This record gives sequence, structure tokens and C-alpha cells, in this order.
Amino acid sequence: MTTPKKLLSTYNLGNLTLKNRVVLAPMTRISAEKNGNATDRMARYYESFAAGGFGLVITEGTYPDEEYSQAYIGEPGIANAEHVRAWKQVTEAVHAKGGKIILQIAHAGALSMGNVYKKGTVAPSAVKPLGEQSPAFGGEGEYLTPKELRLEEIKAIIAGFAEAALRAEQAGFDGVEVHAASGYLLDEFLTDFTNLRQDEYGGSTENRVRFVTEIIKAVKEKVGQRLVVGVRISQAKANYFVHKWANGEEDARIIFEAIGAERPDYIHITEYNALLPAFGDSGSTLAELAKKYGNTTVIANGQLDQPEDAERALEAGSDLISLGKAALANHDWVFKAENGLPIESSLDNILAPTPNLKDQELYGHAE
Repeated sequence: MTTPKKLLSTYNLGNLTLKNRVVLAPMTRISAEKNGNATDRMARYYESFAAGGFGLVITEGTYPDEEYSQAYIGEPGIANAEHVRAWKQVTEAVHAKGGKIILQIAHAGALSMGNVYKKGTVAPSAVKPLGEQSPAFGGEGEYLTPKELRLEEIKAIIAGFAEAALRAEQAGFDGVEVHAASGYLLDEFLTDFTNLRQDEYGGSTENRVRFVTEIIKAVKEKVGQRLVVGVRISQAKANYFVHKWANGEEDARIIFEAIGAERPDYIHITEYNALLPAFGDSGSTLAELAKKYGNTTVIANGQLDQPEDAERALEAGSDLISLGKAALANHDWVFKAENGLPIESSLDNILAPTPNLKDQELYGHAE
């Protein structure tokens, strides 16, 4: 196998210098304490990817407040001072291995399946989500019909993301990623059939992306001079995998131009296959459209498990690539890519960079 040269080259992301262009994708794990505190098991899990050579680690989705943002029982939080203290063991462990780590901040919206703070769910509109809750994450049966958010509640959530970003800085993170993908609250605002609002946050695509851009702006104003600030975007949803934006590339243009205007340090695109056209059988990939209209660093995610595919994504214009399932099976994926070793496809065949890497507690779940 030819050594992927661009993949293994350094990259400047905001104020960070990454030793390569391989990123650990955020993956749901539900392995925190019930109160949302990160654990020593989580520290060892993320440390193992830094030890395995990943240039950047992005955490699982983490809830920002003690209201309606929590998605699952066992999801970590960044909602209070205790959460900050608990996360420090994780950031310190990753930094000790020479890695960089970004916290993904996520509000579950209508897809919440467990919340220790509040009963019920919230969303842009009172639209019951498609599909059923996942037993793997503690859910059962149909989703609840959410309560429609009032304008003052929307403003409070925006401010809550900014405060959560400040707590992430206090916990030692190198950056934060705003989760606007996968059908969670920010994506619910972005999606036409889950957002039936008639105010400035609903209707046109320009209005529906407003919630996302206002959160990015608030987060950057709070920590952007010191931390990397990114955003994750997808078309597919956790509960509706085949979703595509209704107006195709025109929606992509509006969404990415609006996001790009807020000058995030990166846009993280996730698709089933990052190398396939975003709409139909031909045309640009979603990552290419993000690069074209967003005018910032782009991270591509989706079926880039082999180094040659990851290199292709970079040659096509993405700046970084992120790995989910392949990373779970290969915590030392970068080491293997550097040395021309085969990439294992099974979690039962891990070449461990650390002695305890095969512990089940170190696994995550691709999101």
C-alpha cells in the first residue's frame, strides 16, 4: 500500500497545529455517570486514540444545560462545575499523549430518550419524530411529541451553548464543535418538515439556518479568540437515514454560505459515503459543496476507512477526514497507515497501541 502523504501531513486548524489530518469522529457511548460526569474509563478511551496517532479527537455529543438538552441517560454533560472537573481527567490524558481534543456540544431536541433534569422534550415545532426510540440507548417505543420552543427559550439555548463552550475551555479542551447534524435540535430547526414555525426561525432555508448561525456566533464571541470552534452538519438523521435537503445544491449553498459568514474554524460534514455525490447520481459531494460555499476548513466523514479512500477525499478538496467505525476497530489506525499495515474491519482484530485496548469499555458506537 502506498503511504498516503497528504493524510499524514501537518495541518493548522485555527490556533492548533495538528500532526496529521486524521480526526476521531464523535461517537455516542453513554458511558458517563448518571449525573453526566466523565469517568476514568472515558479518559482511557480517548487517550488510546491519541496514543494511536490521531491528530485530533472529537468527543461524543455532550449536553450543555440542565434543561432539555440531554439525549440519553449516561451521556456526559458540560452543564456545571462538577462536569468541568470530571472532564479534566480526559483532556489531561489526551494531552499527555500529544493529542488535541475538541468537545462536541449537542442538544437532543425531540430525539431525547432520557433526561435526569426534565420530563418531556422540546423542538422548533410540536412534530413527533419519525421512527421509534433505540433500545440500545435506553429508549422504548415512539418518540414523544415535543413542546414548541418559545422565542425566549430559543435565546436561552443559544446563550447556553456559549456558556457550555466557556466551561469546555475551563475543562482544558482545545476547541468545541456545535452539533447541528443527525436530527437533533439544531438540525430540527434546519429541516423543513420538523420546523413549521412562522417567525424568523422558520419558513425559508435562510430562516431555518438562523438558529445554527446564531449559536456559532455566540460561541465564537465567548471563546473564539482562544478555542477552535467548528460545526457538524449532515443530511441524514439518526431516525431518518435517507433524508436529503429538499432543494439540493441550492439549499447547500444557502446553508454553507450562512455558516461560513460566521467564520467557524471548520465545517464537519458527515454522509453515508463522503466520496459520493450529495444529490442524485452525479455532481459534487457534500464536502465539496461545503468547501465551495463555506470558505473554511472542511472535515469529511463517511466510509473513508481505508487510507487510500481518505487520501482521495483530501485530494478532492477536504482538508481533514474523520473516522468512526474504522477507528473503533483500529485505535492505532494512523500507525497502520504510516507503516502500510492492513486496516482491520472487525473489533475482534485490534492491533493495540496500549495494553488494555481490547477492553469492552474502550469501545464506542458510531453515530
